[in-house]
Amino acid sequence: MEGLTIPWFAAIIGLVLAIILILKKFNPVYSLFLGAIVGCLVGGASLEATVDVLVNGTQSIIGTAIRVLAAGMLAGVMMESGAAESIAHGIVSKLGEKKAILSLALSTMVITAVGVFIPVAVLIVAPIALSVGKQTNISKLALMTALSGGGKAGNIISPNPNTIAASNGFDLNLSQVMLAGFIPAVFGLITTVLVANLIKNKGDKVKDSDIEEKEVGDLVPLHKALVAPVLSIILLLINPIGTLLHIQVLADLKVDAMYILPFASVIGTIAMGKKEHVALYASEGLKRVTDTVLILIGAGAVAGLIAHSDLSQQVVSLIDAVGISGTFLAPISGILMGLAVGSTSTAVILATGSFGESILATGTSALSAAVMVHTGAVVIDSVPQGNYFHISANSMHMSIKDRLKVVPYEVCIGFTMTAVATILYGFILK
Repeated sequence: MEGLTIPWFAAIIGLVLAIILILKKFNPVYSLFLGAIVGCLVGGASLEATVDVLVNGTQSIIGTAIRVLAAGMLAGVMMESGAAESIAHGIVSKLGEKKAILSLALSTMVITAVGVFIPVAVLIVAPIALSVGKQTNISKLALMTALSGGGKAGNIISPNPNTIAASNGFDLNLSQVMLAGFIPAVFGLITTVLVANLIKNKGDKVKDSDIEEKEVGDLVPLHKALVAPVLSIILLLINPIGTLLHIQVLADLKVDAMYILPFASVIGTIAMGKKEHVALYASEGLKRVTDTVLILIGAGAVAGLIAHSDLSQQVVSLIDAVGISGTFLAPISGILMGLAVGSTSTAVILATGSFGESILATGTSALSAAVMVHTGAVVIDSVPQGNYFHISANSMHMSIKDRLKVVPYEVCIGFTMTAVATILYGFILK
C-alpha cells in the first residue's frame, strides 16, 4: 500500500455514496464502510490495499474511541442519577419565567458542557421548555432554537466525543480544546438568546397536548449533582492551569480523560449517596456511547480513504486559486463534513483525519486548527440524515417540516461561533 494515492474524485464518490446510504436510512456504520470500500476500488486500489486503507483508518481513531467510552460513564451518571435534570431545574427556577429563553438555553448549554450528549440534553430540558413555553406563550420555533443553540454552545466546551475527536485529531489535551472553545461558546449563547427572542412569536405555540403529565420525584440536591462534572473539569484543567501559572509540578502532570472522567463519575455518585448504583450507571453509560463509538469506527474508515487520496491537496489548490487565506480550510472542512454526515463527532473525525496535515501546513497551530474545525462542525450538523434532528423534533412534538424551519437559526448560531473562533484563533492568535 506504500505510495498508494487514490484520486480525489474516487474519495468524493465514496463519501457521497456513504451519505446517500445514510439518507436512505441504511445503517450509518455500514454506510461509511461501504462508501470507503467503493471509493478505494473506484480509485484503483487492489482488494488487499483496500483492506489496509480501512484498517489504518479505523486504527487512527482507537484513542478517540477509548476516551469516548470513558466519557460514557460520566454521561451515564449524569443522566441516570437525575443529576442533569436537577441542574436544568435549578437554572430555570433561579432565572424565572421573565428570562425563560436565557434559562432554557443556559440549561442545555450547561448540561451538554458537563458531559451529557446534546440529543440527551435536549430530551432532558424539552419537557421543561414546553411547560415554560405554554406559560409564557413562546413559540416552539423559539424554544427549539434556544435548546439547540444552547446545546451547540455547550458541545464545543464539553468532554463529549466531538471535543475528544478534535483534541486527538491534533494531538492536544482535551482540556486545551475545551478551554479554547469557551469564548466562541459564550458568543453562541448570546446569539442563541438574541435570535430566539426575535422569533418567540413566530410559528406554532405550545398546545396542552404537547405537555406530558410527569411526576417529578425528589431531585438530587444541586450541590451534589454538580460534584461529578465540576470535579472532572477541575482535574482536566490541572495541566493548563499549571502551564498558565508557571507551576512546573502541575504543568508536568499529564492527566487524561481516559481515567479522569470515570474517576470523577465514581466520586460524584458517592457524593449523591448512590454508590450502590455505580455499576448500573456505568452500564447505562456504555449503552449510550456504543452507537457513537461504532459510527466513529466507520468514520475512521472513510477518513482512511480520504487520507490516502489527493482530495486535501486539491482543496488546498482550489483555495489558493480562489485567493482566500488557507486558514479558512479548517472551518470549511468542519462545515462541509458536518453537513455531509449530520454528526458533530463524525464530522470532526473526518475533517481532522482528511485535512489535518493540510491545515497545519498553512501555518495554523494545532490548537487553532482544532477549535476552528470543531466550531465549523456544529454549523450545519442538525440535518435530517443525523439522529439529532429527529430526536430533537420528537422531544418538542414538532413535525419534520416545522423542525426544518429551525435549521437556518441553528446555522446562524453555529456560524457565529465559527466566525468568532476563526477571527480569534485563525488570525489574532494564530
